[in-house]
Amino acid sequence: MSSLQSLREKLQAASVDFQKVQVDLGNAVEARQRLDAQLSENELVKKEFAVLTPENIIYKQIGPVLVKQDQADAKSTVDTRLDFIRGEIKRIETQLKDIEAKSEQKKSEIVEFQTAIQQQSQPSA
Repeated sequence: MSSLQSLREKLQAASVDFQKVQVDLGNAVEARQRLDAQLSENELVKKEFAVLTPENIIYKQIGPVLVKQDQADAKSTVDTRLDFIRGEIKRIETQLKDIEAKSEQKKSEIVEFQTAIQQQSQPSA
């Protein structure tokens, strides 16, 4: 009966690990969604910059104040931001794949433990 208890403890530990992995997965998905929103916003700004004429003035908000900004600087800043966001998206995508793989591994461990427990719980015929 001690091996059955041992299997139950392993099942419990695997379940706790699985829950932790699911929390990590949720956090990574949230981060990916935030990055998608930032990417869309910055791409929209870039499109707006594309229709500007040299006479148009760009303002940057710094705290409660709007400050004039050079068009070239503003465009450069948005391009840099877009590159950074795309890099972060790639990093998060890799992280998501790793977390999903861990999740699948933990799921299969749980199924193995549950199967072993069921087999040991059944009386021998």
